[in-house]
Amino acid sequence: MNTIEWIILIVVIVLVIVAIIVLVMTAGRRRKRVADRSRAEQLRADAANDELAAREREAKSARAAADAKQAEVDAARLRHEAEDRERAAGEVRDAQAEKLTRADAVDPDVRTDRNGNRVGGDQSARDAGDATAR
Repeated sequence: MNTIEWIILIVVIVLVIVAIIVLVMTAGRRRKRVADRSRAEQLRADAANDELAAREREAKSARAAADAKQAEVDAARLRHEAEDRERAAGEVRDAQAEKLTRADAVDPDVRTDRNGNRVGGDQSARDAGDATAR
């Protein structure tokens, strides 16, 4: 073989090697792009799931806040109802005390002052009245 043939052979071998390197690099880039696309798709799916989870948590938070607000309203209503019942109980207690005072004023066995209040430690007539009322 002469020199020109050797040079052509070396050039052909170098071109084949360069072509193989280019093909390998191109195939590697393609595989990387496919892998990157797949990874990006997975990340987007994860982000969509996270968005749904965040919305669900926000909805639960809003429900909890509404429940708390309703509990506050219920507590205020119950406080008001308790105050009304306490007031009514006081009125009944006052009426009961007034009736006892009138009974003491009418009872000839009970000593009272000008205001109808018992004088001395005489509780026997009131206790007897309480016992018969029971």
